[in-house]
Amino acid sequence: MKKQGTVVRWDSTKAFGFIRCPQITADVFFHQRDFSGPGMPAEGLQVTFEDIHVGGKGPRALSVEPARNAIVAAPPAPPPTPVAAELLPRSQPAVRSRSQWQKRREERPLWIGLGLIAFWLLLWLIGIGMGRFPWVILTAVVLVNLATFYMYWRDKDAAIHEVQRVPEDWLHALAVAGGWPGAWFAQQILRHKTRKQPFRLIYWGTVAVNMLALLAWIVWPSIR
Repeated sequence: MKKQGTVVRWDSTKAFGFIRCPQITADVFFHQRDFSGPGMPAEGLQVTFEDIHVGGKGPRALSVEPARNAIVAAPPAPPPTPVAAELLPRSQPAVRSRSQWQKRREERPLWIGLGLIAFWLLLWLIGIGMGRFPWVILTAVVLVNLATFYMYWRDKDAAIHEVQRVPEDWLHALAVAGGWPGAWFAQQILRHKTRKQPFRLIYWGTVAVNMLALLAWIVWPSIR
């Protein structure tokens, strides 16, 4: 159920802030990627949100949107350029801005994940072409990944409504069984299980185990 509150703190350099809600005792943390709406968040902005509790870190807001009739602060307009400055040639920046560097850093895991999934699909196609797997196994692979995505959605929904969660062992078992691409897409789309480092380490371990097992099954006949 959505709650309403007011942004009481916003750090534009770190892209996070806090919301104060009468229904919640502590201020609620939120990140810029969880904010959807025109403009940028600003202190004093009335918003609606869904809150979750992640371990001992306190409440966190998801699906943050400006409340109806709320005015979103637009970024300030740049100052007018003096006429003399317009006549001079613009110098190229020597160093990329911090925002560009941060964007590249945030996009790096995305491209790594997509590259691993592409390599994983290539292994399946090579294995099928070599006769190591029947074509029908692709149906099972698709079903496992759909089931994994569903379990992530179910776990996030349980976290929002504060009901019984899906055991993490189940999520890891589905990942090691071949559902790790579905888990990766669920993490990116649902923004779920992306900050808990112990879970992330085990998840990437299941990715390594699944890919090594798949690769070993393909190349084993040629090295015996």
